[in-house]
Amino acid sequence: MAVSLHPSGAPDPATAALADRVAPSVTLPLRFMLAGLAALFLGMCGLVARPDLLAAYHYNQHIIALTHLFVLGWLGSVVMGATYQLVPVALETRLWSERLARWHFAIHLISVAGMVWMFWVWNMKQVGHFGSLFALGVGLFIWNLARTLRRAPRRTVTGIAIAAALGWLAAAILFGLAIAAYKCTYDSETGLATAVGVRSLVSGLRNLARYMARFDPIAAMHAHAHLGAVGFFTLLIVGVSYKLVPMFALSAVQRPRRAALSLALLNAGLLGAFFSVLLRSPLKPLFALVTVGGLAVYGRELLAILRARKRAALGGAVATFLTGVALLIPVSALALVLSWPGLPLNTFTGQLENLYGVLGLLGFVTLAVIGMLYKIVPFLAWFGAYSRHVGLARVPAFGEMYAARLQRFGRWSYLAGLFVVSAGILASNAPLVRAGALALVLSVGSLLINMGQVLRHWVRPQVGAPLSAQPANVSAP
Repeated sequence: MAVSLHPSGAPDPATAALADRVAPSVTLPLRFMLAGLAALFLGMCGLVARPDLLAAYHYNQHIIALTHLFVLGWLGSVVMGATYQLVPVALETRLWSERLARWHFAIHLISVAGMVWMFWVWNMKQVGHFGSLFALGVGLFIWNLARTLRRAPRRTVTGIAIAAALGWLAAAILFGLAIAAYKCTYDSETGLATAVGVRSLVSGLRNLARYMARFDPIAAMHAHAHLGAVGFFTLLIVGVSYKLVPMFALSAVQRPRRAALSLALLNAGLLGAFFSVLLRSPLKPLFALVTVGGLAVYGRELLAILRARKRAALGGAVATFLTGVALLIPVSALALVLSWPGLPLNTFTGQLENLYGVLGLLGFVTLAVIGMLYKIVPFLAWFGAYSRHVGLARVPAFGEMYAARLQRFGRWSYLAGLFVVSAGILASNAPLVRAGALALVLSVGSLLINMGQVLRHWVRPQVGAPLSAQPANVSAP
């Protein structure tokens, strides 16, 4: 099949036409992404200021606050914004309600800021309030995408993965609220609590708290974390990459059944892992192995897609994404070790748990998201600034909208920082963690500079001279 390419390096006309027909307003995903980048920078600065949080065991209020800043503020914001952009294009249908998505952004911003601060000061009742507001925003997000998925002309492995990820996200939010309810006290029946509705609510929360008291608090926290990290982020990355990697590499999914098997194993493994972690069951290694098996099948299909590609050079964005995927190897190894039932809880295993979380969230998920940002944000800015000029005037190529050298520097400095932070975690050495965090701040700074350069094209387009006698499109095999 021929792919039409513009001499400027712009997207092919078919892709641009599809985006023009089904994609939401450029400002919708961008506002989520900019909020996420701000949270990432603040979170990295937090690690520089408090490296002791990673050099000691993770069950304390400050590391929980910082984790939610990374998970909800950084990853949640960017992934939700990207989902609003990518789902309509991937499924070839319009977003059900852009207005609802704008309301979601306002609720998301307020609730995440409130939750992170209330975790930091350890006011769990207010965490519950802001968490409920966050749940409302997520409800709008899930409803909007569920209605969008229903309108899709056909079912694909990407659509199935997105639907499953939304289900796990809902489960993670509800279970998180249950944990917050367990940590609150309900000792007041005065004032508004005398109202029948409020009294019933307080009684229900008391009963929920009693039920949650049956479970070990650390086990409940780990089960909640896996619902979000594996259920939402990992499944979404796996599913969307089955659409985007072939698109960027000029390839195709080689074995749809193998792709479907990877999703089936991930979902089955996560379901079993949630209950086995929560109940401290000896079956944890079995479900960890099923989950890792799903990731292995995904890796096998991804390699097959890349080997069949027609584009020799993948570019820095895809290289960053694949670097993140490669980190699934040490993450999976740590998951198998930490799932062993007889593993003693001592200082070293506690630091292994820290390392598992850091490599999973700040390694695999963050690098995969940064790689996709280098594709999505330039496309959004280019589409908003130059789509109407294609065929009429010279416009910048994607690679000309940001500094490729700065991108490479950002990728390598991030990997160096991640390696030093990991060493500091294993050694319980706060100064070493701080040194690595400084490299991460430097890397994130380079990302922000490049994203600023991209957005400058959106604010001030750099349209060149009109095209003369040369054809607007060139057909390439």
